[in-house]
Amino acid sequence: MSEQEQLRDRSRSARAPRPTGIARHGRLPRASAWKTVFGVIGGTLAVVLVAGAAVGGIAYAQLTGEVAANAVVINESEAPIPEIGAYEGGFNMLVVGSDANFDRDSVLNDVNILIHVSADQTNATAVSIPRDMVVPFPGCVNPDTGKKGSAMSGRPINEALYYGGLPCVVDVVENLTKLDIQYAAMIGFDGVAQMAAAVGGVDVCVATPIHDKWVGLDLEAGTHHLDGYDALKFVRSRHGVGDGSDLTRISSQQVFLSALLRKLKSEDTLTNVGKLIGLAKAATTNMTLSKELSQVPTMVAMAKALSHIPMDRITFVQYPGTTGQGGIYAGKVAPITATANQLFDAIRADLPIGVPEAGDGRGSVIDPNATTPPVDPATPVDPSATPDPNATAAPPAVLPDKVVIPNLRGQTAADQTCTVGN
Repeated sequence: MSEQEQLRDRSRSARAPRPTGIARHGRLPRASAWKTVFGVIGGTLAVVLVAGAAVGGIAYAQLTGEVAANAVVINESEAPIPEIGAYEGGFNMLVVGSDANFDRDSVLNDVNILIHVSADQTNATAVSIPRDMVVPFPGCVNPDTGKKGSAMSGRPINEALYYGGLPCVVDVVENLTKLDIQYAAMIGFDGVAQMAAAVGGVDVCVATPIHDKWVGLDLEAGTHHLDGYDALKFVRSRHGVGDGSDLTRISSQQVFLSALLRKLKSEDTLTNVGKLIGLAKAATTNMTLSKELSQVPTMVAMAKALSHIPMDRITFVQYPGTTGQGGIYAGKVAPITATANQLFDAIRADLPIGVPEAGDGRGSVIDPNATTPPVDPATPVDPSATPDPNATAAPPAVLPDKVVIPNLRGQTAADQTCTVGN
């Protein structure tokens, strides 16, 4: 039996109950792995660079056909398609990780990451919403019948995909955050393995040993190079990290995401045509995109905007939540409304977000051996270049101070952190 088949046959922990009193919805087209935010960015960055290479035309044509074929409409009116290389203003994009190819009895959106890019394109915030957070559901449209269901006062957010597909997830997150979402992407479990393999693997730091029999992951303390399905095991591990909750799993996932983004933006990755082609193919075969996002000019323009944001201005945060509450929150996650309001007020104002400290101290901590971050590859320095004695220095860019929100958990892409084993 292959490693992929072994992973699929493992029992899923904390399986969500199948909702009662509702007809079984059909599954969406099989996407693949929990990719998460910057798999999307990695795929689009690949298109930007591959399109300029000799083989760019092939990758461009393939992307156009394969992605558009599975596109999903999330808005009645499509967002305007920008010119390639010019994306004006900011945008909001939702990245959904589906368990559709791991669980035969349910279709759940186990990963929900809302990405906000500011209008001046100087900062970005990626908000991970815990899968077990109980939130209000607006009435979602049944993709089989086309009929709109009744609104519900509170359901775990990971049931939204079951009730109405990707458009329902978008509606639920818009209702929760009061942000308009212009773009959405969904990926299943196979994709994260293929994306990790396409970039040549990711180096992650482990502070204390991880032993998780549920996903088959055993890692001693230290730095590990994770590729393919080993990377998938790492981001799926819940019982092996932190306190065993989804909240500390998100912190561990942010360790991986920040390392992945640093890898994607490194000079080696972005100049390796072979890796870029592989990344583009992994993105096209393992993702379901909203119709607005499936347009190649849109993806290229968004990628170019994202590639210029400094690493310390890309912040991964967790939607404020807590466990241990009663009522509809028993055994689930309850939103911390006051902190969430501060977060989304700042996001709506396009302000860069800061956290009191990198990591949450339970699922992730600062790497004690962290090195000084390298120069952002978006503006590389040529050590062999001869200085121009007549050149005048450009004035330094003045960026607004970050809004540091008390009790907010997360880190920037520049922060080097380690996962804490359970």
